[in-house]
Amino acid sequence: MAEKEQQAYHPPANNGYARNDEEAQAAEAEKLRLKKRKRLTFFVIFMVSQIVIGIVIGLTIMKVKNPKFRVRSATFETFNVSNSSFNMTMNAQLGVKNPNFGPYKFRNTTVKFYYKETLVGTAIVSKSKAGLKTTKKFDVTVDLIAPISLASDAQLASDISIGLLPLRSQSELSGKVELMLIMKKKKTTQMNCTMNVNIKSQQLQDVMCK
Repeated sequence: MAEKEQQAYHPPANNGYARNDEEAQAAEAEKLRLKKRKRLTFFVIFMVSQIVIGIVIGLTIMKVKNPKFRVRSATFETFNVSNSSFNMTMNAQLGVKNPNFGPYKFRNTTVKFYYKETLVGTAIVSKSKAGLKTTKKFDVTVDLIAPISLASDAQLASDISIGLLPLRSQSELSGKVELMLIMKKKKTTQMNCTMNVNIKSQQLQDVMCK
């Protein structure tokens, strides 16, 4: 009887469906691996691009440069010059050049004008702002007057006779550069300009600033 039962039992035949399921699972696993690999690749590319952008910003936008404070030009309202004296009212145009990617807000300052080492005039600059990558221009009025101490100065008499009165302007401008609306960096710039007043034409010329 047992012999008949053994002969009657046959294991189920492999009809190919199991193999197909295994192949499908392997293909799905491969797809998941490819997706993970692509995500990892995109993540690495994103991180590298962020690092590159950060470096570029750090080297360009976030690098704060010193603004430049200069005498640009001038005209004269009154112009009185004698053999060893002068009394002039000068309307000077000044400029604050901001090379940064953010506005430069500066405080009040005084511009001093010298004949050699003698102070001959001052001008007040009110606080203001130079926009990003722009030059803020403004006019000031300064009275240039030779003090009594220069009345016997032979060099002044010589300069006036030649027709060119050398002057020098100095000032210090302090303020802050604002970057991306969150960062503020202090910056101070110096004005150091030389120029000549042409007595014959009554014009300012040869303006040179360091």
